[in-house]
Amino acid sequence: MGASMMMVAFAGLEALTRALALELGPIRVNTIRPGVIDSEMWAGMPQTKREAFFALVRESFPAGRVGKVDDIGKAALFLMTNDFVTGAILEVSGGETLVSIE
Repeated sequence: MGASMMMVAFAGLEALTRALALELGPIRVNTIRPGVIDSEMWAGMPQTKREAFFALVRESFPAGRVGKVDDIGKAALFLMTNDFVTGAILEVSGGETLVSIE
């Protein structure tokens, strides 16, 4: 049930992004959808388990690596500096949605 709730939340956020872009234009509204990013979020996971998961990500994702916090910062900078992008869902995931990890 956890995955279905997460997917509903993501879908709602994407719909909200597009609706707000329409309603608030010319104010730009965009969303960054991060993939697996090596951040403090993983600190609660045992190190061996985290390293095994990150190894699986590196093997499976087209980018061949785990994302860095800096990757999200660069995406945010792009969205802030391009004044013709609105209503966009910018996936910063190294191709995560293109593959399936079992």
